Amino acid sequence: MSWIREGELTIIERFCANIIKAGPMPKHVAFIMDGNRRYARKCQVERQQGHSQGFDKLAQTLRWCLNLGIREVTVYAFSIENFKRSKEEVDGLMDLARQKFSRLLEEQCFLNVCFAYTSRHEISNAVREMAWGVEQGLLEPSDVSESLLDKCLYTNNSPDPDLLIRTSGEVRLSDFLLWQTSHSCLVFQSVLWPEYSFWNLCEAILRFQMNYSALQKARDSYMEERRRQQMERDQAYVTKKLQQEGFASHGDSQRRRTLLQRCTAMREERIQGFLQALEHKRVDFFERLCTVSA
Repeated sequence: MSWIREGELTIIERFCANIIKAGPMPKHVAFIMDGNRRYARKCQVERQQGHSQGFDKLAQTLRWCLNLGIREVTVYAFSIENFKRSKEEVDGLMDLARQKFSRLLEEQCFLNVCFAYTSRHEISNAVREMAWGVEQGLLEPSDVSESLLDKCLYTNNSPDPDLLIRTSGEVRLSDFLLWQTSHSCLVFQSVLWPEYSFWNLCEAILRFQMNYSALQKARDSYMEERRRQQMERDQAYVTKKLQQEGFASHGDSQRRRTLLQRCTAMREERIQGFLQALEHKRVDFFERLCTVSA
């Protein structure tokens, strides 16, 4: 039987889900699943049991998300900082992760797992990759932009989260998706992750719906500003080109339009070539890594 589809919503849960779905719904939700160790202490069980309960809660939460029509979920499973814990706990977590995530992979579900991850490392790595593109002649320095950085992040194939939820009462992001959540609704809930409920998720979605208009307005404004800045850079390039050709600063309008179209097309061509080369570079890296591990 499917792990994430075991059990159905109760009548009252289905009723409330239908009401909530009448409003704007987050398409992508991110979770910082915090509180497993505190749950273990509270229940006076081994830490490993707390982590195991946390993995089971993830499967249950995915089922709720599926019923609510949420298309994608990203979870912070293990940060680089977590490796500083005791060897016994880290080894136990690794074993659990292999067991539980292997089962989730069989589900072909809509889950992204951030494992051995920090956002600052992700962003700095994206910057290094863009610098590599310039060094290799694949990019012009003027091609480097926020939009290109988006495409170099590990999450480039996913939309930014609409809603980020952290459990256990902590009110910090702990270096999780810092770039991607700049226009997300952030909800901090006091419940420990293994005790998370359908009603906790509904509360978080209601907070998202209450703030939806302001979030959408901020996101649209940000994207419009990015487009404006790119247009300004393109216009500056065209003006410089016209001056080199001996035209006046305003130039010939038809020539300006032609150069602007060419500038945009050439930039897109360079970026696509760079992204293809970057994908090959990453694949080669992982193949070598797997060879060494084997």
